[in-house]
Amino acid sequence: MERAGRGGKTVTVIERLPKHETFVAELAKRLKTKCGSGGTYRMTSEGGVIEIQGDKREQIRSIFEKEGIRCKG
Repeated sequence: MERAGRGGKTVTVIERLPKHETFVAELAKRLKTKCGSGGTYRMTSEGGVIEIQGDKREQIRSIFEKEGIRCKG
């Protein structure tokens, strides 16, 4: 969860995703739909990054568990 540089708004950040843009884009779309909020994705040298607006950590954890994706934090 980050707040710095966003005008005080809270954003949930998911980092270290695979370097496969199609996978990251589809995952971002599913997360935005299931969380009912906006967001974006981008590709970096380390891999994919998804940003979801708001503090959605618990919702994202439960979505990842249902889809069989391991997560930390």
